[in-house]
Amino acid sequence: MKVFIDTNIPMYAAGKEHSFKAPSISLLHAIADGELDAVTDCEVFQEILHRYSALGRTEEGSELFLLFASLVGEILPVAYHDVESARQILLDHPGIKARDAIHAATMKASGLRIIYSYDQHFDDLSDIERLEPPARP
Repeated sequence: MKVFIDTNIPMYAAGKEHSFKAPSISLLHAIADGELDAVTDCEVFQEILHRYSALGRTEEGSELFLLFASLVGEILPVAYHDVESARQILLDHPGIKARDAIHAATMKASGLRIIYSYDQHFDDLSDIERLEPPARP
């Protein structure tokens, strides 16, 4: 079963010490070891580039971009029909962020139901199941 990986997973894995860092790293190791069939979309990479360039850390963002791209099995494109679907998701679920609506729309178009993310607003979408990487003991 394929699972979608949200932007915050590689961002926490690469970031400063945080309670989500170790679980995110473990999830990425599971992907690298072939234990999890991971999918993401090209918008995730735009988010990584945007955040790191805004922080003046473009080189680090580029490294994370390449590392994450090498891990995931498939990178979904974002097409106009996904953006149109995201528009409707935003209208139906005002609490969700625009970029996350894009992810949800792309997931739906690809028949994906499970997302690994720390963003709890995905819980408002009945056709998507949000999981968090399990914390290490």
